[in-house]
Amino acid sequence: MNLVASHLLRIQETDGHLNSFIKVLSDTSKKNAAQAEKEILAGEWKGKLHGIPIGLKDLYYTKGIPTTVGSKIYKDFIPNFNATVVDKLSEAGAIIIGKLQMHEFALGTTSHNPHYGPARNPWNTECITGGSSGGSASSVSAGQCMGALGSDTGGSIRIPSALCGIVGMKPTFGRVSRHGVFPLSSSLDTVGPMTRTVEDNAIILNAISGHDINDSFSSEHRLSDYTSDIEKDISGIKIAHPQTYFYDVIDEEVVCLMKKASEHFASLGGKVEPIEVPILEHTLAISGTILLTEAAEIHSENIRTKAELIGNDVKSRLQQGSLTSGVDYVKSQRARTIYNQKINNLFENYDILIAPTVATGAPPINDTSVEVNGVQELIAPLMARLTRPQNITGLPTISLPIGFTSKGLPVSMQLTAPAFQEARLYNVANQYEKISVFKNMLPPI
Repeated sequence: MNLVASHLLRIQETDGHLNSFIKVLSDTSKKNAAQAEKEILAGEWKGKLHGIPIGLKDLYYTKGIPTTVGSKIYKDFIPNFNATVVDKLSEAGAIIIGKLQMHEFALGTTSHNPHYGPARNPWNTECITGGSSGGSASSVSAGQCMGALGSDTGGSIRIPSALCGIVGMKPTFGRVSRHGVFPLSSSLDTVGPMTRTVEDNAIILNAISGHDINDSFSSEHRLSDYTSDIEKDISGIKIAHPQTYFYDVIDEEVVCLMKKASEHFASLGGKVEPIEVPILEHTLAISGTILLTEAAEIHSENIRTKAELIGNDVKSRLQQGSLTSGVDYVKSQRARTIYNQKINNLFENYDILIAPTVATGAPPINDTSVEVNGVQELIAPLMARLTRPQNITGLPTISLPIGFTSKGLPVSMQLTAPAFQEARLYNVANQYEKISVFKNMLPPI
């Protein structure tokens, strides 16, 4: 009970500066914490999440509690059931401490929300958190909760995790149920955990993974214990480091930190090999067409009848998706099949792929563009440029911190493995985390 109380106090002290939460569940979390304490004292310990405060991005359905999807349209929407993963967390004894800020409809990379204000970065509150799971990243980074759930359709777990200096996992498509999670793009959406450490992340994924008959895309692939091999030696691991696409538009400080990360893997006994992957040049065309078309279909009624209630940036993207022809959508899905084959073939020779997560540190909240090597780049598309490939393929990808920019802002890399090999990612990421300069560093707030 004291653990939840201390985190509620932390929220009270810091959220006026961060705006991480849309709704704090103070009374409910205190009640559930007291119940958890009784259970633990009675010897009914449910596991490592029992009594642990967890936040939810505000697109997870919570029975009897508003789920706004970061929008004005759904500000009074109260679901009559929980998302499957919310029930799984509750069964594991976790305490849901609140609903977290996000980019409207999860369709954006900054978490600059016109209805609820911007989520702010704990490392510099004048900078963006990234999106769309910005409140999830900010709350974990600032110690307002011990873990959070986000969603990732084009990078929305990994981008804010990178900019806020935490660990974010986009699991294999179908690994975690999306039932009761408000959709954005049915063939791209994934949900996953965001935490300060790799091991904590694995513990949460253990709790929320598994087949669900209520999600038609849910996989029946066997489950793993994601913590069982986390301490395994990684010497001899073969790591591919794609240069194509990932280094076309990127800040030099990020390039230097990725070089150091490669050297760290070498010190752990890994072999890092730079490679070229030409198919990656088609990433934006494939991802953009599929994501916006599917999002426009989901929100077609909102666009038709309530467009004036939607923020301008999100509305323009939904309208763009509405204009996509069926022919172009089918072509993109067909190209996706070829794209996925090419990427999956890489794992015949390599164990994992590494790449930068985001091309820069967190830009200022009020800016729309950022200078990258002397060229002004629009922030919104730049943030998601490097995270889209893994949503196209559906492959598991973890983002973890590797250092700081000269302005003291976090920089991260992402590791990708074959489908359903999350345990491999946790093993490699954990071994890297142990020697990382970032370990145990906290934001100044």
